[in-house]
Parts: sequence; structure tokens; C-alpha cells
Amino acid sequence: MLKEDCNNMLEQFCNHLDLFHEISLEDKNSIAQYLEYRSVKEGEILIEENKIANEIFFVCNGVLKIASVSDKGNDVIHFFFGENHFCTILKSFTENIVSQDIVQAACNSEIIVLERSKLESLIKDLPYFKPMLDSIFQQALLNKVELRNFYLGTDATSRYQKFIERQPNIAYRVSQTDIASYLGIAKQSLSRIKKNAF
Repeated sequence: MLKEDCNNMLEQFCNHLDLFHEISLEDKNSIAQYLEYRSVKEGEILIEENKIANEIFFVCNGVLKIASVSDKGNDVIHFFFGENHFCTILKSFTENIVSQDIVQAACNSEIIVLERSKLESLIKDLPYFKPMLDSIFQQALLNKVELRNFYLGTDATSRYQKFIERQPNIAYRVSQTDIASYLGIAKQSLSRIKKNAF
């Protein structure tokens, strides 16, 4: 990845952190030492099932998804994460236990990676980083619950319309299969809904 791209990603990352805690230029330079910049292709798995999540991802460009496999062997999409969102399997990461879910690129994406041991070193270097990160994840959890509730109790057509209105930055970049799974709609039904809606 080009140095200019990495610098832009770092600036985006620090601008997001600034929303939760003002970060000095000196601290930003310290944080930069612990980050990895990565381009991932659509379909690339970042955290595997039955493995411990050892990385936290920040989406600079693109979309990541958390998914699992149903009893019938189908992918079930639980959440999408677009730009300026952190993504990991939090329970696995914080409790150091294997994950039943996966994190996967839903489209070609550019991400910042914070690996567990580097995060631990970063927290020693900047002790405020942990409570800041905890606050970010707590807010994200509340947002996920609110978003899930937003779709509850509506028919398939309404769920899709709400999805387009609420998450347009996701809707136009991920596959129809993923959208159908996320909204709990059969793929054929989603095609019919889309045809009738436009």
C-alpha cells in the first residue's frame, strides 16, 4: 500500500478517535507505530470460525461483515460494518475464547488492523486508550441493538426499504445474497421486492 494511502488512513482513524478523546499530534505519532494497513478482497476471511479473534479492524473504505453458518450450512449475516467503524468478534477478543462467527470482507476494503499484543503495548504507552476503546465498543453495541430493533416486526418489503434508507452506504456495495441473509429474506423474494420497488 502506498505511503500516502497509509497516511490518509491514519488521519481518518485518528479523526474518528478524536470524537471520543482528543488526541495530541505526539500521541497520534505513537499510535501510528502500532497499526498495520491492509487491503482485503471481497470474500477474504479475517477471523475464522473456531479460532480466537486476535485482531481489531477499523474500516477506512469498504464493508466488513460478521457471519456464521446455520445448521443447514447457509451463511447467516449478523452485521455489516462500513467506513469509520471498528469490527471484531468482541467476546472472543476480550475473553480470549474461540469464536463461532467469522469476520469477512463483504467487498474490496481497506482496513487498519490492531493486533492484540500491539494493542496491549499501545495501552501501556497511552493508558487512556483502553477506556476510550471500551467507550467506542459500548456505543457500537448500543447502535447494533438499536439497528436490529429497527428491522423487527416488519414485513420483508418494509425491511428492505428501511435497509436502503438506513444503510445506503452498505446496500449498494454488498452482494444481494448477503443482503437477503442479513434481512432474513429469501434471495428470490428479495429480487421480486427490488423489481417492484423500482
